Amino acid sequence: MENAETKSTAASPRATAGMQAFLLAIVLAAPALRCLQHPYVTDNDIWWHLATGDWIRAHHAVPHVEIFSRGIAGSPWHAYSWLFELLVSFLFSALGLRGMVLLTAGLTVAIAAALFLMIHRIQPDFSVAAVLTFVAGFSMIHMETPRPWLFSILALVLEVDLLLRSRRDGKAARLLWLPVIFAVWANVHIQFLDGLVVLFLACVESIAGLRVESLRTKLRPAVLIPFSVATLLATLVNPYGWRLYQDAFALSTQSGVMSKIGELQAIPFRDAIDFSALGLLLVATVVLTSQGKLISLEAAWLGFAALVAFRSQRDVWVLAIMASVAIASVRFERKKETAPLPGWGGVVALGMAVLAMVAGFGLFDVSNAKLGQLQAKELPVHAVEFVEQSHLAGPLYNDFGWGGYLLWSLRQPVAIDGRAALYGDQRIDRSVSTWEGRPNWASDPQLQSAGMVVGPVNSPLTQLLRTDGRFRLGYEDKLAVVFVAVSKP
Repeated sequence: MENAETKSTAASPRATAGMQAFLLAIVLAAPALRCLQHPYVTDNDIWWHLATGDWIRAHHAVPHVEIFSRGIAGSPWHAYSWLFELLVSFLFSALGLRGMVLLTAGLTVAIAAALFLMIHRIQPDFSVAAVLTFVAGFSMIHMETPRPWLFSILALVLEVDLLLRSRRDGKAARLLWLPVIFAVWANVHIQFLDGLVVLFLACVESIAGLRVESLRTKLRPAVLIPFSVATLLATLVNPYGWRLYQDAFALSTQSGVMSKIGELQAIPFRDAIDFSALGLLLVATVVLTSQGKLISLEAAWLGFAALVAFRSQRDVWVLAIMASVAIASVRFERKKETAPLPGWGGVVALGMAVLAMVAGFGLFDVSNAKLGQLQAKELPVHAVEFVEQSHLAGPLYNDFGWGGYLLWSLRQPVAIDGRAALYGDQRIDRSVSTWEGRPNWASDPQLQSAGMVVGPVNSPLTQLLRTDGRFRLGYEDKLAVVFVAVSKP
C-alpha cells in the first residue's frame, strides 16, 4: 500500500509537469503557426534588405555609398543591418520565399521561449507566466514580419533577463553575455539603441541605490558600469564603427516620415492587438503603483517603453516586454499555486513547438508556388515580368512603397524606396506629391527624365499619365501599370 501511494505521489508531479510542457508548447507554437497560416511575403522593405544581402555576397564587402537609387547614387550610405541582410540572402537562395517564412516563424518561437523564461523567473506560478507570455506575444502580432526588428525583440528580452537575474542574486559573470549580445545586435538592427537606453537606466538605478535604500539591489555600480562600458564598445565592432550612431541619429530625428509610413505612425487602436498593448500598460501601471514602485527601474523601463511605443507603433514590442516584467512581479493569493515548470519540461515544450512549426509548413501548404501567388496579389510581379520580357530600360520612376521590390526584382536603379533616412523628407515629400497628382506633379525632374513608370493602377498619377503625351500605356492589370516614355522624333 505504501509503495502504491509513493508511486502515485511521485507520478503526480511528473504528470503535472508533462501537462505544463504541453500547454507551454501551445503558447510557444501559436505565433509561429499563425505565421504559417497567414504567411507574410509582401512586406515592402524586405526586398531592399534582400538586394543588399545579394550585393554583399557578390562583392564580399559591405556598401559605403548608395548603389540602388538613380537620383542619389554615390552618396554616403551604410547597410547597418548587413548581417540580417546576409542571412536573408542565404535563406532566399536556399529556400526561396519559404526561407522568409521560416525566418519569421523560427524567430517568433525563439522570442516566445525567451519571453516565457524571463517571466517565469520572476513569476513562479506557471499558469500566470504562461498566460502573460501569450498576451504579450499577442500584442506583438503586427511585428511578425521578416524584418530585423525580430532580432531586436529577442535581444532585448535576453538583455532584460540578464539584468534582472543579476539584480536579484548579484552574480556578475552572466553579464559577460551583454557585450556579445550587443556586438551581434549592432550588426543586425539599428534599434540596439533601445537596449543601450535600458542598460543606461539600470546603471542610473545602481548608482542611485548607493544613496536611496529602496533602489538598492545586489548589482553594484562597480560591477555594472564596467560591463556597460564594455557593452558600449562592443557596438563599435561593426563595418562602420562610430558612424553607426550617425545613422541612428538621422533616423531618430527624421520627423517628416512619421505621418507617411504606417509602421512609424502612432498606435491606431483599431483592433484587439492594439488594445492588448494598452491593457498591458494599464495593468503594469496598477501593479507598480500598488507595490509602491513608481520610482524604480521597472517604472523607468515602463515609462521609456510607453514613450517609444506611443510615438511609433513599430516599437510596441518594447512596451510588451517591459509591461510583462512589471506584471510578472505580482503574487496571487490563492489556495494552491501552479508549480513552477521544471527545466526538462521547458526543453520538451520547446522541442514540441519546433516540431509543430515544421509540421505547419505541410499542414498549411507553405510552398513557394502558393507564396508566389500571395505575393502577386500585392506586389507588381506581373508588371515586372512584362518589363523583363519587353527588355525595357530605365530610368525608372516608381513610388515609395514598391521601390524595394522593384530594385530587387528588376535590378535597375529606382527613383525611391523604403530607406527613408537615405532619401530624406524633401525627396519623400516630392515623390508623394507627384504620385498624389498635386498641381506640381508634371515638373518632377525624376518623372520628366523617366524612361518608364511602374506604379499602382489606382493612383492619381496613373490617371494623369493616361492622357499625358509623354508616355504610352505598356501594361496594365488589376494591381499595377507600366508606362513607357514616348520616343522623341
